[in-house]
Amino acid sequence: MERTTILYAIIIVYIVAVAVMGKVMGGKQSSIKDYFLGAEKVPWLAVCFAIVAAETSTLTFISIPGLAYLTNLNFLQVTLGYLIGRIVISFVLLPLYFKGDLETAYSFLESRFGKKTRSVASSTFIFTRLAADGVRLFATAIPIKLMLDVSYPVAILIIAVVTLFYTYSGGIKGVIWVDALQMVIYLGGAFIALVLLMEMIPGGVNSVFTNPELASKLQIFNLNFGENLGSFFSQPYSLIGGILGGAFLSMASHGVDQLVVQRLLATGKLNSARKALITSGVIVIFQFALFLFIGVLLFAYYGKLDIKSDEIFPMFILQEMPVIPAGIIIAGLLAAAMSTLAGSISSITSATVYDLLIPNYKKELTDEKKLNLSKIFTLIWAGVLTLSAIAFMNSSKVVVELALSIASFTYGALLGTFFLGIIVKRAEQKAAITGFFAGIVFMTLIITFKLVAWTWFTLIGVIFTVLVGAIVTKLTKNK
Repeated sequence: MERTTILYAIIIVYIVAVAVMGKVMGGKQSSIKDYFLGAEKVPWLAVCFAIVAAETSTLTFISIPGLAYLTNLNFLQVTLGYLIGRIVISFVLLPLYFKGDLETAYSFLESRFGKKTRSVASSTFIFTRLAADGVRLFATAIPIKLMLDVSYPVAILIIAVVTLFYTYSGGIKGVIWVDALQMVIYLGGAFIALVLLMEMIPGGVNSVFTNPELASKLQIFNLNFGENLGSFFSQPYSLIGGILGGAFLSMASHGVDQLVVQRLLATGKLNSARKALITSGVIVIFQFALFLFIGVLLFAYYGKLDIKSDEIFPMFILQEMPVIPAGIIIAGLLAAAMSTLAGSISSITSATVYDLLIPNYKKELTDEKKLNLSKIFTLIWAGVLTLSAIAFMNSSKVVVELALSIASFTYGALLGTFFLGIIVKRAEQKAAITGFFAGIVFMTLIITFKLVAWTWFTLIGVIFTVLVGAIVTKLTKNK
């Protein structure tokens, strides 16, 4: 049997299995609480795995080994920050989410500031997800197109249609259980690649640790803080920058992003949500260590090649790996893509229905009507995300980079608005909205002119948003 035929067979079996599992595990939904929150009965470990899968896109799967191939293991400092950020969120924001009957991350903003603040924050989240995950979906189509020899639109549609099937029919419960499986698949594929590389390197894996040329590749902590303040803030992977940057990025992505908060609310209990979130941070450290070490081994195997760092791992998969492990890796790429896309569709739809539609709908909606509207918006947003991905086929590199980093423009302002509500007790809606938009404008200038490294973006956005909100509060109260 030809290699291509075997690859197709593995992928088809995997796609069918995922679609069936999502449908079966999702069960029947009789209300939007079932559809978006899984009736608040999803086991915390499944939610933990789903969080890890949702934050691991194909870009992570491919780019992190490429980063270590190009540089070293300094990125692990950021993952230590990821864990710290999740611990902070578990004890600062999660209790607020579980105090009342909150449906989304932005329900808290309405109870603290007002309906307008909730709508603004939710709309920003929706826009951010549509742009960033549309590009992630397109990025996934790149290796799928090469491996299956299909066009970009076909590769995008394969991923989108299968994901839509189990997201639409299984709701968040189906999404979470499939995501838990996806994590096992893509990590299994990465582990297979690791084992094969260790066997294929001349001299074995021990040669990596004894080779003087590879010593710098194994460096985890970067204690070089620069000669002055400018060089300090321009370094993305210094010890302080990496840990602080990772912590605040994680607080934003896992504390105020509906993609993750929706999963945490599905546990139904504060302690379960805490266990899911903190454990996911531990798993992520080991996951990134695995991806990064694969990059080091790729350098040991190939040496320095004149190709893009993101191409090195796909090249190894296609040219060096046996067909069945390669098929598992491709399934892993699909898994990473579908988990991110499924989370986007479900979270965007829940934000639309809970934050924008129901609060502003003039007539009282029945549970059946709410559920039907939710499924309609699931179809709509799946279509928009697919079109967004297709639109990037002819985009320049600059536009793609802009879309991929779009969360950096808004994360600081979003997290800062939540912190404003907690820290500045007298702050009201005017201060919250002013601080929010000021934070976005300020970060647009910081990012556009590349004034600091990306690991500082969220922290600076938070500080500026809280500062402006506090000033507006003081000026308003003094009048």
